[in-house]
Amino acid sequence: MIMNKWFPTLLALVAFATVLQHPNSRVKASPLELSPAEAQLDRQVNELLARMTTEEKIGQLTVLRVDPATSEMIRKGEVGSIFGVTNPAEIARLQHIAVTESRLHIPILFGFDVIHGYRTIFPIPLAMAGSFDPKLEEGEAAIAAAEASAAGQRWTFAPMIDIARDPRWGRITEGAGEDPVLAAAMAAAQVRGFQGDNLADPRHLLACAKHFAAYGAAEGGRDYNTADMSMQRLRNVYLPPFHAAVTAGAQSVMTAFNALNGVPGVENSFLLQQVLRKEWGFRGLVASDYDAVNELITHGVATDSRQAVREALSAGTDMDMHDGLYLKELPALLAEGHIPPALLNKAVRRVLRVKIELGLFDHPYTAADASSAKTHWLTPAARAAAKAAEERSAVLLHNSGNLLPLDESLKTVAVIGPLADSHKEPLSSWHGDGDPKDTVTILDGLKQQLPNARFLVEKGVAVRGDSEQESEAGIARAVAAARQAQVAILTLGETADMSGEAASRSCLNLPGHQEQLLEAVVNTGTPVVLLLMNGHPLTISWAANRVPAILELWEGGTEVGNAAADLLFGKANPGGKLAVSIPRTVGQIPVYYDHLNTGRPGTLKTHNNSRYLDLPLGPLYRFGYGLSYTTFRFSQLTLSSPEIKRKGRMEVSVTISNTGHRVGDEVAQLYIRQRVASLSQPVRELKGFERITLPPGRSRPVRFTLSARQLGFWDNEGRFRIEPGTFDLWVGDSSAGGLHTSFLVK
Repeated sequence: MIMNKWFPTLLALVAFATVLQHPNSRVKASPLELSPAEAQLDRQVNELLARMTTEEKIGQLTVLRVDPATSEMIRKGEVGSIFGVTNPAEIARLQHIAVTESRLHIPILFGFDVIHGYRTIFPIPLAMAGSFDPKLEEGEAAIAAAEASAAGQRWTFAPMIDIARDPRWGRITEGAGEDPVLAAAMAAAQVRGFQGDNLADPRHLLACAKHFAAYGAAEGGRDYNTADMSMQRLRNVYLPPFHAAVTAGAQSVMTAFNALNGVPGVENSFLLQQVLRKEWGFRGLVASDYDAVNELITHGVATDSRQAVREALSAGTDMDMHDGLYLKELPALLAEGHIPPALLNKAVRRVLRVKIELGLFDHPYTAADASSAKTHWLTPAARAAAKAAEERSAVLLHNSGNLLPLDESLKTVAVIGPLADSHKEPLSSWHGDGDPKDTVTILDGLKQQLPNARFLVEKGVAVRGDSEQESEAGIARAVAAARQAQVAILTLGETADMSGEAASRSCLNLPGHQEQLLEAVVNTGTPVVLLLMNGHPLTISWAANRVPAILELWEGGTEVGNAAADLLFGKANPGGKLAVSIPRTVGQIPVYYDHLNTGRPGTLKTHNNSRYLDLPLGPLYRFGYGLSYTTFRFSQLTLSSPEIKRKGRMEVSVTISNTGHRVGDEVAQLYIRQRVASLSQPVRELKGFERITLPPGRSRPVRFTLSARQLGFWDNEGRFRIEPGTFDLWVGDSSAGGLHTSFLVK
């Protein structure tokens, strides 16, 4: 088959036309004449479609796990995609059946949850977002794609780009946090990394933007729960990352499990038809999440599986994952006229088109044998990239008295905590085909860093589940070790299964008896460094006030131990920032930086205002916050003009100076606020960021281009508005403070 190289370009042009008004614009693109390559692709799809039986068409819309009946179903053309297989030989065997024994030889699309690495596991996406480095994210996705494709995978169910503002939600670990601009940048980077410049290159994967849409807004942070919100919040906060993924070329989208304003994702025609296809020009395929079509019955919007299938396909859900309902119900629905053949054909065209774009007909076999596949995994370059990713993602939360970096002359070190020598937990709940035996643990990294030191290693307590008696004995041993050491390094946090899908938490404190362990070790008087390894943001108010040094490692992946050791001893300098606000307590949730001001903003000066009586104002740690082993100064904030027209742009410049004694990274963050508008506007909104590296004593200007489009917003009638008025502008190192100026929009 001839591979089409022009479709991504066409999609980009369509997306650009819609962006002319706003990155989430409703303006429809003008029809474009098909290029010869595009026309050829359509002919290929139509020729193949004309030869297909109804059963074979339905098969292309079916995504299944492997079971004993799968091989025969493939021979009959009843399976379009398979997910969850990791054995390269099994993938090759099943593909061989499809391309040699089925009637039309249509290849299978193999998919897998390649979330933050395939065999080389990188830090969780929430951590990677904190790098504020889209190029780093793109590189991670490219490595993951190369490793996964060597195993035979060609479709990843990533990026997950749901905005999450409730840290109780388990899947906050999989996304980019609370801000739509940062999340959009990371979403586009992941799509570019997974898909590359040429989707047909067998070293790449088809990206799948999920979960469309507002899945991260689940009430109470409870997974799968309802989301209910205004049109302006949906379009201003939750849709921009998806639009960025589509504009970057993502050719598949997965629907959300939950209901948005009462409408479950698989039957949400407003999202799938109006927004995704009509407004954004998306031409790829839409897949349901696992069993989501069948769950329309449980949602109470379908009486039975036949109605569920009719609703889902009619709304624009092309592929049905796992429950097999399309395969079961569509033949009768078509025969009885409840589903028009044109609707079926439209969905099948999308699937075939993507398979051709992906090069599956030319390169159906990307799986090597098991031994050959391993040569593509865990290469020195991949390990080095994973280590660098963790170093750039870790966030230094506290460093009283410059305890960090530690001195390499240390002779006795206590390494305490249930995660110090854990191979499994740093990989997270979504760890591709990663193998815990490949993990460099914290203890491994420390021993390599200090080969001549004496290490006193004590688990102390389990992350959760040990008895009071067990914890008391373990804490006593940990205290004894700490008293003998020059420094105590505590590794505390969560197990991998405490975050991710179906892993929401009602409390975000250190689980089990870890808090008691921490307090006991701190009370010895030995200097303490707390290493946090977790998927959720944790409420650590006690530690923030009592522990000298706190380094947030998140779930750092395969190379977490080597990265942590370099960070602790100053061979790497922390420069990561928080992609999500960390609350003081769960009672403060939701807490996010770009909130509305209210008529009575929170203040300590008066009584009747928006605050809690028993808490200080604001989160424990704010969005965009992170320390370094050096210091920086922002100066010389200038605008190219005091005003900007509603179709114009301006240049913003600031100078950053490294005023400390070490080379380090700083993230310049640009925020704006419209003082008066037709709708109340957030107190601040991130509009640009750039991470830079500076040697000590050096300065560098950072420049941003701010367009009028970035200053607009959606109203509750679904209209995009750019309104004249005065805007405040800040540039600084987090979502609070910074240099300030103002300008006019005319």
